[in-house]
Amino acid sequence: MYHVGFIGLGIMGRPMCKNILKAGYEVTAFDPFAKEALDDVVSCGAKCGESNADVAAKSDVVITMVPNSPHVRAAVLGAQGVLEGAKKGLDIIDMSSIAPLESKAIAEECAKNGVNMMDAPVSGGEPKAIDGTLSIMCGGPKQLFDKYYDLLKVMGASAVHCGDVNGAGNTVKLANQIIVAVNIAACAEAYSLSTMAGVDPEKVFEAIRGGLAGSTVMNAKVPMMMEGNFKPGFRIDLHIKDLNNALDTGHGLGTPMLLTAQVQEMLQWLHNNGSGSDDHSAILKYYEMLTGTKICEAGK
Repeated sequence: MYHVGFIGLGIMGRPMCKNILKAGYEVTAFDPFAKEALDDVVSCGAKCGESNADVAAKSDVVITMVPNSPHVRAAVLGAQGVLEGAKKGLDIIDMSSIAPLESKAIAEECAKNGVNMMDAPVSGGEPKAIDGTLSIMCGGPKQLFDKYYDLLKVMGASAVHCGDVNGAGNTVKLANQIIVAVNIAACAEAYSLSTMAGVDPEKVFEAIRGGLAGSTVMNAKVPMMMEGNFKPGFRIDLHIKDLNNALDTGHGLGTPMLLTAQVQEMLQWLHNNGSGSDDHSAILKYYEMLTGTKICEAGK
């Protein structure tokens, strides 16, 4: 088995790292901003790295799972970054969700130093990170995908090679995040309508979840809406980041982004009103603000 370096132990990275350990891989982990999480994975068998460079020096492959493009750039190319400790032939799997063009640019810098990189963002949120059933979207050389397919499958139910160009995985992730955001917003709007019309939201859910309107998003997020439970599986602030990347990419390509922009405004309002750390199902709060009607109360 490869010796795996793991950088970034947030809501997603922590359980992903623990699943790699459970599968029997040797892991050296590091996150200067998450001491409790680092202590947790060390207690599960990981070795504690001293820096990103130290992790790279001790690993065959380094996984990065950090919030956004600048964080990946700093972790890989910055002071005490992965490249400082990397041996030629080191592989990097960046599982962060970042801008596709930045993913490509970072991979090009790595290649100049004899380091290979694949982008492999994930979808599924914390619950699927915990049970190892994430959807993983990969971009970069096919041989790199094939080499680490078994490792990826430790963290995900599916791993798909989306293209040979670095950034292809992140492009697919942006498409995923657009669909998820618009789907959640549509659920919030539909359940606000039915609740204001006097129909029990539990009955609405039961009636339509098995039809064409049913979806994985509906099954995961509508029960949270009905309970008024917005404990984060995927935070609004992170979805704002992803949609900003989607809008920037769409604008650069000349692609209309009408629905994405509309939902982004809802999320931004929620961020500005203290809900940035809530789960993205809290888009419902935007409709509750407009209508004065709470779904969770209507179902009681």
